[in-house]
Amino acid sequence: MLADEVAQQLLQKTPGLSACLGDEADIDERSLRHSLETVLLDVLSSRQPGAPDTGEPVCQSGLEAPHQDGLQPSGTTAGEEQATPPDQTRQALFHALADARATPPQSLPDLAEAAGWPLPPVVRGVVMATPGETQQVAALLGDSLTGMFAGRPCLLVPSHVEDARARLELPMGGRLAAVGHEVPLKDTPSSLRWAHRLLALTPDRGVETRPVFVEDHFSSLLLLQDEPLTQALAAHWLRPLGDLTSRQSERLEATLLAWFEGGGAPEAAKSLSVHPQTIRYRMRQLEKLFGPQLRDPRIRFELELILRSRRLMAQARIVQARMAYVRQGRRRSRAFTANPAPDTAEAIARVNGL
Repeated sequence: MLADEVAQQLLQKTPGLSACLGDEADIDERSLRHSLETVLLDVLSSRQPGAPDTGEPVCQSGLEAPHQDGLQPSGTTAGEEQATPPDQTRQALFHALADARATPPQSLPDLAEAAGWPLPPVVRGVVMATPGETQQVAALLGDSLTGMFAGRPCLLVPSHVEDARARLELPMGGRLAAVGHEVPLKDTPSSLRWAHRLLALTPDRGVETRPVFVEDHFSSLLLLQDEPLTQALAAHWLRPLGDLTSRQSERLEATLLAWFEGGGAPEAAKSLSVHPQTIRYRMRQLEKLFGPQLRDPRIRFELELILRSRRLMAQARIVQARMAYVRQGRRRSRAFTANPAPDTAEAIARVNGL
């Protein structure tokens, strides 16, 4: 039979497999096929992408390689399970670092040694916009740790060198990704969490796609942290604008924020593309509405904080609406191309010269 011939060829030309089988010459075809399938599945599931092939026979799932003097491997006894595969160990290490509530099965140094990933003093979390690119970037970086965080594949990258940022920008060129801030190991979840948040607020700019760094957006992320609280503060401090129309209120809010940011009428006018006299007129309106509050430093600070937050939130809503529109368009495009109507299919064929 063909199966017998294949089995014989494997036994004769694959020394590693012969070593795994030992003297079990009476093994039947079904058992041999089952063992081969099991070994292949174990190898494919346990070997890390890009890991070097040591040339040693891989014997798992009940097929054990012979040991000198008939002894079991060091540290194990007959009937005990074999060592955890490296990828599972690395996943356990990532989980222990990314979840502050996790209790690792062993100390972090021991887990890192077993995973072959030396613990760096500081790390950065990286989240790719396209999850399928995570392993590609990991292979380019070489010393990263991959795992799941908040339902997405992520990277942990050592960040103990001065040019860490430049080192990340090159392999991620042309890819949209968010890079968390540099943190000690105990704060790893914070770096990953803020990278996730920044990615959700960042649109894909096509040809200008590049990684974004949390450290460039600290103040924006802080202001966007709690929208209900911002709305409550706005309802309290912007109450003098409550009797105006929405258009009037928006115009005066923009004027007041430009005044705070620019420091005077000429700068605010340039920012809003209006005449300085228009800014002075609107500021007189604001002084009538707010009274002496605009001269109180603490109130001025809180008003600027609220106005900046409201502007950022409006921009974030626009970005998220655009991203949702793009995703919806892609889904419709896939549905259209997957199941075109007969007339549509004929039209497509004509356009393509068929």
